[in-house]
Amino acid sequence: MTAFTATGRRLAAAGFLVAGLFAATLPAAAMEIQEITTPGGLTAWLVQDDTVPIVAIKFAFAGGASQDPDGKEGLANLLSSTLDEGAGDLDSQAFQTRLEDLSVRIGFDAGRDNFYGSLRTLTPNIDDAFEMLRLAVNEPRFDTDAVERMKRQIVSGLRREATDPDAIAGRVWAETAFPDHPYGRPSSGTQDSVAALSPDDLAALHGRIFARKDLKISVVGAIGPERLAALLDSVFGTLPEAGELVAVADTALSPDGERKSIALDVPQTSIRLGLPGLKRDDPDFIPAFVMNHILGGGSFSSWLYEEVREKRGLAYSVGSYLIPYEHAGLWMAATGTRSDRAEETLAIIQAQIARMVSEGPGAEELAKAKAYMTGSYALRFDTSDKIADQLLGLQIEGLGMDYIDNRNSLIEAVTLEDVRRVADRLLKNARPLVVTVGSGAS
Repeated sequence: MTAFTATGRRLAAAGFLVAGLFAATLPAAAMEIQEITTPGGLTAWLVQDDTVPIVAIKFAFAGGASQDPDGKEGLANLLSSTLDEGAGDLDSQAFQTRLEDLSVRIGFDAGRDNFYGSLRTLTPNIDDAFEMLRLAVNEPRFDTDAVERMKRQIVSGLRREATDPDAIAGRVWAETAFPDHPYGRPSSGTQDSVAALSPDDLAALHGRIFARKDLKISVVGAIGPERLAALLDSVFGTLPEAGELVAVADTALSPDGERKSIALDVPQTSIRLGLPGLKRDDPDFIPAFVMNHILGGGSFSSWLYEEVREKRGLAYSVGSYLIPYEHAGLWMAATGTRSDRAEETLAIIQAQIARMVSEGPGAEELAKAKAYMTGSYALRFDTSDKIADQLLGLQIEGLGMDYIDNRNSLIEAVTLEDVRRVADRLLKNARPLVVTVGSGAS
C-alpha cells in the first residue's frame, strides 16, 4: 500500500491554461493540497483537479550554478540545455520528435542554488510522458554532436551579451559583490569556459546533483495520488539517495559601498545598485517586501517609477527587488537611461532610498500597497504551471502549506512602524555597490 499523508489547505485558483490546445476557465474553487509519500520514500505536493486533462509537474534538486567547478563556469546551465537532447536509445532528433508526437513539454533550468525541471502533458499520454522524463533524468546521452551544438548556441548568446550594457552590468556587479564565491561567477559561463566543457563534465555534474535527498516536487492536474506515486518512483526512485554537493559558504555584500563605471559606446547607460538584504527566513522579510513594493517593487505605483519615469521621463522601466539567495540576501535596484542623464538618474534613486529612511510612506500609501499586494496574490494561481511553481517555491523556502492561507494576513499585519524599522535596518546610511555601463559612465 502507498502511504499518504494529506493536509487540507485551501488554494484559490481561477483556471488552468492549456498551452497550445485550448483554454479552460475553472469556477473559483478551493482546492486541497495533498502531501503524498511514495512507496520509494519520495514526497510531493499534489493539487488534483480533473477539470481539464492536463498534468503539470515542477521539481528541483539541491545545487545549481553554485556547483560549477572553478574554471567550468556555465556547466550547470549547459546541463540544463542538454538533458533533453537525447536519452536512452533516442538521439537528440528522435527524442525531440517523440516529445512533439506526444505533445509533451519537458524543460530544465539551472538557478543559483537549485536545478529545476518541469513536465507538462495531456493526461491520455501521461505514461509515455513520464517515461520520457525518466529517460531525461536518468539516462541522458550527452552525445558529442548535441553537446557541441548547444555550446555553440550558448557561446553565441554570450558573444551578444559582451556588448550588451545590461548583461555587462549584471556580470560586473555580481563578481564585484561576491569575489571568490560561487555567486560572483557568471552562471551562464564565459565564452572560453563554455567552449572547454565536455560530455564527461556534464555526466560528472549530473551524477553529483541528481539525487533523492532534498528533491522537491509539485504536481497539479488530472491525476490521483496512487497513480502519481507510482509514476514518481519510476522517474526518481533509482537515483542515488544523496548527491555529492560542494559546500557553499554563507556570504554577504560588503556594506562599505563601491562604484564601478564601465565605458561602452552605446546611447543608453545601464545602472545596477545593490545593498545587503535579507534571506527568506528572516522575520523582517515580509515587512521588507512591503517596504520595497512602495519604494521600487510596485511597477506602476512605486516611488522610483514615479520619480524616474513619470515625472522626468528618464527611463522606460525602473524598479527594485529583494533577492533571497540560500546563502546571501540582497536588495537591488536597476534601470537604463540616456547616457547624458545617468548621473541624474542615479542621484534620484539614491534620494528615494534616503527618503524611505527619513520620511517613510504615509498611512494611505501603506494601505494601498497592502491592498494591491493581497488582491493580486490570486493571479499567481490562475494556471496549472503557476500553481505548481508556487507550491515548489514554498517547499524550497520551507514555508509550509499554510503559507498560502497566511500570506495575505502577514502582509495586512505590517504597520508603518514595521516599514520604518526595516527601512532603517536595510537602507539607513546606505553605501551601495553601484555599477554603471555606457558612454555616460564616469
